[in-house]
Amino acid sequence: MSLNTIALELVPPNVEGGKERALEDARKVLRYSAESGLDGRLRHVMVPGMIPEDADRPVPMQPKLDVLDFWSVIKPELPGINGLCTQVTAFMDEPSLRRRLVDLSDAGMEGVVFVGVPRTMNDGEGSGVAPTDALSIYRELVANRGVIVIPTREGEQGRLRFKCEQGATYGMTQLLYSDAIVDFLTEFADSTDHRPEILLSFGFIPKVEARVGLINWLIQDPGNAVVAREQEFVKRVAASEPAQRRRLMVDVYKRVLDGVADLGFPLSIHFEATYGVSGAAFDTFAEMLAYWSPAQSG
Repeated sequence: MSLNTIALELVPPNVEGGKERALEDARKVLRYSAESGLDGRLRHVMVPGMIPEDADRPVPMQPKLDVLDFWSVIKPELPGINGLCTQVTAFMDEPSLRRRLVDLSDAGMEGVVFVGVPRTMNDGEGSGVAPTDALSIYRELVANRGVIVIPTREGEQGRLRFKCEQGATYGMTQLLYSDAIVDFLTEFADSTDHRPEILLSFGFIPKVEARVGLINWLIQDPGNAVVAREQEFVKRVAASEPAQRRRLMVDVYKRVLDGVADLGFPLSIHFEATYGVSGAAFDTFAEMLAYWSPAQSG
């Protein structure tokens, strides 16, 4: 079952004042959708399950509303929009994770990306269920089982192939600030018959990134030359004037879609405004979708 969607990521707000902030976020989505011409085009909200990460995170992590609590507040405000989410599996035993997935499904989450340990830990660490195991264990419970795809990461071809064999139906990419995903999916298509749906992730880069550096931190991979070039691109965009900033971001979108549209993968679009939704972010997303949107793929 293909999602064939345009999804907007909304991060749960901090617990303190969370309900009011959640309502504010939902109303911003409605307002900016109407103003940018995206009214009625967003089909999903993607809610990440947040866990503490490295202490050097540029914006310190505060306790967040749980995915289900956040979703219960915003869902009534966003008619016609369904849910996707990420779920960390590595710290939950099998019965606890099963109950959690039942609750997510009952709440209307139509797809779940299974996520493992944070990058401060090694794959396989954590006392709970490994994401690759969750893909097969919960085949009957979760119809759309997702994984994260990082095209710049060494060994990612093998990882994605194994995840597909385990039961992944879609992959949500890391934020794309180059067209590295084109060569990645081209090679994957040439070497395997697996054709998971790919949610291509594009993130808005605001001026504040030049001062804070959160996106730079999120995509880091020390020693990786491709990622270093992406980080330089993010810095250049953040330092540009608004019109140039939008042009640079839309250009990446065009190069990616030109390169992957005919490879045989079902495609969806995932948008992220890392510093919070804004009119400028929605205007940029609208210009991207004017070039290509999932509805055009037929």
